[in-house]
Amino acid sequence: MFRSAQLASLPRSTSLCSLSSSWLRPRRGCRGLVPLSAQWHGGVGGLRRTGIAWAAAMQASPHYPANVSQPCSEEITSGDTACAGCQVCGFSFLLEPGQVTPGKPCTVPGPAENMEGESIYEIDSEDGVGADIISTVEFNHTGELLATGDKGGRVVIFQREPESKNEPYSQGEYNVYSTFQSHEPEFDYLKSLEIEEKINKIKWLPQQNAAHSLLSTNDKTIKLWKITERDKRPEGYNLKDEEGKLKDLSTVTSLQVPVLKPMDLMVEVTPRRIFANGHTYHVNSISVNSDCETYMSADDLRINLWHLAITDRSFNIVDIKPANMEDLTEVITASEFHPHHCNLFVYSSSKGSLRLCDMRASALCDKHSKLYEEPEDPSNRSFFSEIISSVSDVKFSHSGRYMLTRDYLTVKVWDLNMETKPVETYQVHDYLRSKLCSLYENDCIFDKFECAWNGSDSVIMTGAYNNFFRMFDRNTKRDVTLEASRESSKPRAILKPRRVCVGGKRRKDDISVDSLDFTKKILHTAWHPTENIIAIAATNNLYIFQDKVNSEMH
Repeated sequence: MFRSAQLASLPRSTSLCSLSSSWLRPRRGCRGLVPLSAQWHGGVGGLRRTGIAWAAAMQASPHYPANVSQPCSEEITSGDTACAGCQVCGFSFLLEPGQVTPGKPCTVPGPAENMEGESIYEIDSEDGVGADIISTVEFNHTGELLATGDKGGRVVIFQREPESKNEPYSQGEYNVYSTFQSHEPEFDYLKSLEIEEKINKIKWLPQQNAAHSLLSTNDKTIKLWKITERDKRPEGYNLKDEEGKLKDLSTVTSLQVPVLKPMDLMVEVTPRRIFANGHTYHVNSISVNSDCETYMSADDLRINLWHLAITDRSFNIVDIKPANMEDLTEVITASEFHPHHCNLFVYSSSKGSLRLCDMRASALCDKHSKLYEEPEDPSNRSFFSEIISSVSDVKFSHSGRYMLTRDYLTVKVWDLNMETKPVETYQVHDYLRSKLCSLYENDCIFDKFECAWNGSDSVIMTGAYNNFFRMFDRNTKRDVTLEASRESSKPRAILKPRRVCVGGKRRKDDISVDSLDFTKKILHTAWHPTENIIAIAATNNLYIFQDKVNSEMH
């Protein structure tokens, strides 16, 4: 049973913003998703939701502190119970009434109280078409934290609600944990180039202690952040007063042992390292090595290897820049380390090829160990062939045996031991093949879609247009198209599988290919590392879907 979709968009302006919540349910052959409604209000101080004692300091401006505690005493009411699911993709959703106490205060930015059975959180802001658009989504290695980055340079971290004794299966809601400004707009005076603050990628580091760490990058600069919690503060200093100022030593007549006193939970985010000046071109991907000591960053023409403790130098491990830029025929589009072997990594190119490199072979991996490339069918050759064959994302499977790639029209699964062709190819939106000319004119053909594996590598997911996203079951060869859209977010509505009609007879709920909205697109997706929980970014909205039945079995 799927605990429906949460949707949280990320407001940035200081003006009030409102949120409406709703639910999605599937159609024929699927049991569905269910929403209720809620209203959110936000300002300089943060967000609060009517009906739930929950607030979040959302850093309205660079001068506003990210960690602010703000009391909230809104009354909480219980919601209805609803259940739904999809028989095709295996997802099902559950809405449960919240067991809460009216008028219970909370502080920010600590974990939220138990809430009603809400599914989608939508927060609208006036500049949602700009700085608030989500540009990356990433779960940490346990799935307890989910980080999003936006075009305004801000990172918002969501934390999963812990399991309660009264409701042992209520775990699953993700609430705002912390938010901070990762990057600011800069200007390169030597090149007269403006460097925007947009977060291109976020990668979590494996947790070594109580603190969490993540890497975030814009086009040029990579930063390492440390996220810690503090719920106690020292009191009773001998040489300092309560405000932290030094006392007059003549007034100190006795010594006392300082003690730790409990305080409201505070989440602190501090920058630990700044890795700058490593790239001439725009950084498109970062990947943490399995040795937990190094990571690599890739731009259009080079890949650098960094040590997490060293910021002033990196090692160039791939350089495809030709001596004469007129001879340039391809660029690097994505790269990733192997999940188990620290010496292996793969990078993709705009020509649709994958190159597996072994760092044990040489310091500069210009010569790949393996080249994965599918021969082109001459009968399908067209003006757009090279554009649509460009790989926009590559992901190793959790087992390390396969690679998943996404180009404009398909997702492909490659076996590391088979270089000649992919072992599986899935059509994402083949109905757009006849629309390539218009897609080229409006630049949609250059959109970069991401892809994701589920925890067992049996299902893959990727996005499409019209706020559709696709899932493919590798075992049964079945697929499903679902929609994440506020238009379908009506009370008691069900998220139904969608079908795009190209021509001929049209069913009642089918949508014509000519009616697709190409301004609404699912570019960024993420899958929980062990459970059936997915995160879908749609412009400035974040949808979170959870398979409640399978979660209870873990």
